[in-house]
Amino acid sequence: MDLLNTLVDKGLRRELPTREEALAVLATSDDDVMDVVAAAGKVRRRWFGRRVKLNYLVNLKSGLCPEDCSYCSQRLGSTAGILKYTWLKPDEASQAAAAGLAGGAKRVCLVASGRGPTDRDVDRVSDTIKAIKEQNEGVEVCACLGLLSDGQAERLREAGADAYNHNLNTSESTYGDITTTHTYADRVDTVTKAHAAGLSACSGLIAGMGETDEDLVDVVYSLRELDPDSVPVNFLIPVEGTPLAKEWNLTPQRCLRILAMVRFVCPDVEVRIAGGREVHLRTMQPLALHLANSIFLGDYLTTEGQAGKADLEMIADAGFEVEGAEQVTLPEHRATAGGGCGSHAGGGCASEESAGCGAHEGSGCGSHEGGGVCGSAPAATAASAAPAAAASAGEARTDLVAVRRRGAGTDLAPNA
Repeated sequence: MDLLNTLVDKGLRRELPTREEALAVLATSDDDVMDVVAAAGKVRRRWFGRRVKLNYLVNLKSGLCPEDCSYCSQRLGSTAGILKYTWLKPDEASQAAAAGLAGGAKRVCLVASGRGPTDRDVDRVSDTIKAIKEQNEGVEVCACLGLLSDGQAERLREAGADAYNHNLNTSESTYGDITTTHTYADRVDTVTKAHAAGLSACSGLIAGMGETDEDLVDVVYSLRELDPDSVPVNFLIPVEGTPLAKEWNLTPQRCLRILAMVRFVCPDVEVRIAGGREVHLRTMQPLALHLANSIFLGDYLTTEGQAGKADLEMIADAGFEVEGAEQVTLPEHRATAGGGCGSHAGGGCASEESAGCGAHEGSGCGSHEGGGVCGSAPAATAASAAPAAAASAGEARTDLVAVRRRGAGTDLAPNA
């Protein structure tokens, strides 16, 4: 169709689609979903080949968060039966990270629930970063600790952190419907602080919380303006004991259209399939690899993911390869420009005047379920539900949602 040909041409040139074109991708029918995947796949392969970057989550501190993000199992008032524990010691966190690295991950995401770190917390995490870096040559470390105060991003960078995750989650106009204890502007401020400190910015969204197509496009275009290097796309995991436990709004086809839209808007940015892929994409997960070039390996923050071995088999069977530690994730023009998705002259995923592009279980690092400000939030309330033509309700698959009972915070071996 003419729409897809236009979008492929723009993606290969790193040009920004119009909002109307982005909305049209989300409005395509299920009959056309394979054509959409094929078209977006051309853009993905142009900038990332057939490489898949593996990321691994370590939940440094679980539960008991004072924030009230409606989607989160660690939120204030949550009755979800998740693991609750205070800060892991640096050697415990390093041991947990080693499991993911042994499974092929090249980036470790250190996540902690809460509104934001104290200076003492930054010291703790800095010690953990140093321990992981000392024991694992070439590893990337991303921190996800919530809202940052002045100077904290610089301290994390000095300790060896490579990146900082803080998701926008949803459009600015609907943000107040899902969180009252902090604002959309607070999140934007933290991503800006991380970027200014020289950290690779990681910021994404959550889909499946009753949002409209317009909300999804709004948040992706807002992310472009923040200029992140990686954009995690989370699909809501409706966890019992949270306000959004009954929100089952996604189908596999809807998820593929959302990933394709993000890829067209951010053609040369690391697009990561984060929390919820197992729950909502299910057997169609391999198709999503044609759209995204990055996934999480193993479990999420408070819920279980697909077995790590199954992840690796899926990648190989789909004809993709795991990205090695020696390989640079971003295309050369972005890597040499210092990151970003378009606002840097000569780089990015769009023309320089069009700006840049910016997890669900645990929230942090792109994983949706986790919690705290560091994670993702629901894109809207039921009052702004997506039009039936764009997203018919998916079947509730509560059988696919299981609380994590292994790995960090337990005596059991992790899934990696």
